[in-house]
Amino acid sequence: MDIAAAAELFSEIGHEKRLEIIRLLVRAGPEGLTVSELKNRLLCPDSTLSHHISKLCRVGMVQQIRSGRHLKCHANYQILNELTDYLYQECCIESNPDCCEPKQTTKSKRTKK
Repeated sequence: MDIAAAAELFSEIGHEKRLEIIRLLVRAGPEGLTVSELKNRLLCPDSTLSHHISKLCRVGMVQQIRSGRHLKCHANYQILNELTDYLYQECCIESNPDCCEPKQTTKSKRTKK
């Protein structure tokens, strides 16, 4: 990932509602959430939610899959991992390269790709 790609991704999650959508989808895991579930949790109008989801889909952070009558949204973990890896890529490289290894919790363990 280069700086332009990272900046574009950060720009899209720089909006409160879009960041909230990403966090909800990450919490939901691989099952994702339907647009209706997102709407109920975020309490925002359909058109506003659609606008935010389309922005996140455009940059690949969210993927949508139709399942019957429902449209399911899923976080794109590969893109999210690449973005966080980009932040840590040169962490403390000039002083102590071992000090900033990504912290892993028992709930969610990031894997290096």
